Amino acid sequence: MQTVQVELAERSYPIHIGAGLLSDGDFLRDQIRSSQLLIVTNATVAPLYLDRVNNAFSDRQVSVFILPDGEQEKSLPRFGEIIDQLVAERFHRDATAVALGGGVVGDLTGFAAASYQRGIDFAQLPTTLLAQVDSSVGGKTAVNHPAAKNMIGAFHQPSVVIADIDTLATLADRELHAGLAEVIKYGLIMDAEFFHWLEDNVGALLERDPAALQYAIAVSCRDKAAVVAADERERGQRALLNLGHTFGHAIEALSGYGKILHGEAVAIGMALAAETSVATGRLPAEQLAPIRQLIESAGLPLQLPPLPPGDIVERMGLDKKVQQGRLRLVLLDAIGAAQLVDDVSAEQILEVVESYGGG
Repeated sequence: MQTVQVELAERSYPIHIGAGLLSDGDFLRDQIRSSQLLIVTNATVAPLYLDRVNNAFSDRQVSVFILPDGEQEKSLPRFGEIIDQLVAERFHRDATAVALGGGVVGDLTGFAAASYQRGIDFAQLPTTLLAQVDSSVGGKTAVNHPAAKNMIGAFHQPSVVIADIDTLATLADRELHAGLAEVIKYGLIMDAEFFHWLEDNVGALLERDPAALQYAIAVSCRDKAAVVAADERERGQRALLNLGHTFGHAIEALSGYGKILHGEAVAIGMALAAETSVATGRLPAEQLAPIRQLIESAGLPLQLPPLPPGDIVERMGLDKKVQQGRLRLVLLDAIGAAQLVDDVSAEQILEVVESYGGG
């Protein structure tokens, strides 16, 4: 097992990464000590892992909330149902909400935990690659609005993240590929050495080699932990973690939540951000091909879905990074170096989207 620490003074917490962690009842009980637990999971994950987590806490008051699977479940009505269950079963302020699943489960559980009695603990037990390397770390919790992704939420850090790489053995290929988009992101924004490691090892990751997966997860979590520790509430540096997301969130919302996976949309968004970086004179043109090649080698799409370019740019205007009416984008200066810019006009973005040659 490897442990990465997120350093946030009194709200610091560990990310434990290793095999068999969800099967180790003593370890789970040591990491999650509340006497009252609400385990939130979904219909896909529950048959695989709920019993082993539930059985670990047979001496505690444990309640379970099972969601249907899908991005569309990350909604205010589902949030309300979780709150209703916490109230009905008389959960106290020292209870812990346990998120057992992917990003939807983690984001929704965290937002409910942030809101119930003005904040209770929550633990992240991520079971997808995307959640293990990104959404479970950093305390961003949210639900979607029909018009825009993650528009309603709160910053609320978990008390612990337990990433069991054994869960990736049951992950659908498409979900594994989607998680690799967020892994590639770290290489692009801040870690050129890791980007080149990914170029050499993407095949091992696709084959689910345990050593390669654990290394990629640990490096991704280390990189994200450093950013979160420096800028917890996204006032500056943390926005770099949104490379490709401004494009991607617009694509997700316009396509209908769940039709295209978050990681797939981010992959297309990163390619578009790289194209924009070249078009605006930031990224050397010769670095575009390796970026596109790695995204494609990870089994991720480069082709835009059939959406009107003007609608994509208009929807990007709802992005949370917009300030004083100005759209801010994360763009690349080089592989391994990114910056947040506000000097790209909607017309320039439209021109890039219209001319984009998705492979």
